[in-house]
Amino acid sequence: MAEPLKNLYGTDVPRRIAAMITQAHPAFDAQKFLDFVLPGYEALELMPRGWHMADGLHHALPKDYEQAVDILLASLPPPRPDVAVNSATEDREGNTLAPFLFMPHTFFVARYGLAHFEASMRAQYELTQRFTAEFSIRPFLLQHTEATLRTLESWLKDPSEHVRRLISEGTRPRLPWAGRLPVFQKNPAPVIALLDALKDDSSLYVRRSVANNLNDIGKDNTDIMLDTAERWLRDAPAPRAWLVKHALRVAVKDAHPRALALLGFGQQAQVQINDASVSPASVREGDSVTLSCAVQSLASVPQTLLIDFVVHYVKANGSSRPKVFKLTACELEAGQQINLRKCLSLAAMTTRQHYAGEHKVELLINGQHLALGSFILE
Repeated sequence: MAEPLKNLYGTDVPRRIAAMITQAHPAFDAQKFLDFVLPGYEALELMPRGWHMADGLHHALPKDYEQAVDILLASLPPPRPDVAVNSATEDREGNTLAPFLFMPHTFFVARYGLAHFEASMRAQYELTQRFTAEFSIRPFLLQHTEATLRTLESWLKDPSEHVRRLISEGTRPRLPWAGRLPVFQKNPAPVIALLDALKDDSSLYVRRSVANNLNDIGKDNTDIMLDTAERWLRDAPAPRAWLVKHALRVAVKDAHPRALALLGFGQQAQVQINDASVSPASVREGDSVTLSCAVQSLASVPQTLLIDFVVHYVKANGSSRPKVFKLTACELEAGQQINLRKCLSLAAMTTRQHYAGEHKVELLINGQHLALGSFILE
């Protein structure tokens, strides 16, 4: 099981922050900051540690907010450079929490800077180039909606991809680890206007964020999300087509007919399932199950198919919840057969608990559910 993230964010972090601020502003009372932060620090989870240090900064920095912000900004290292990438899954930070060093700085702005709009926008512009201001920008979107949207619009052509990504990531209606933005859940039009300007951004880092935002919008406004996706797909270059496909991933997993049709999988599959196997039939937690079958086309012409496995995991109350596992998109010629296989691990996970009972398994082909069998978790 993976080590908790908070363990990578130990008591060395407040000490490093204190040292950086002292170097930039020797009058900073580092001991006052540490005496506030360290008691009880290790009992806190990751995000609460950030908020606690933000309160520690408020405790030790000058009470004048704009003076305090100037001191914090003076303590920052140079901005992170943009990173040229060719993969949709690049690791920008070497799988570390290094940029989280500046999370307390952004939380300080979020908690204490709402009455100081210009200074706080300037701070977030700088901080997002070291960590991210996607969390701290949200209180300003809620309390100073129009002014914050105008500021974000003025950053659309900024040379830093980190600043441009803040526009799309900070306005996500359902950003993970953050409170929702009800104003944009109700009316996403202002957000879509920003995404329209970023959909062909030169940075994959930004385009992936645009896709995630559009996916968020679809959870509350499915038709608006699909209308936007359809519009973006017209004469779309390859990077934008990838963006739309990524944005539609949840709708596709949910077998939404219009989402499937937009990606070319709208026709009903004409297939039969051969040699279906779910093995072994009975397992314990920690074991694995092998799912396999062959899909044969019954059509007289080629057909384009999106094929996934679905496992109906048993819940604590005895009901079940489907989980879709992506498999393949393919074109089958008339009569052609494709063999499919997946090994499903039932190892203990922090993100999913396993419960005893019958777990049904299906194929999902162009939105059509086809039973494969089941296994018993003892």
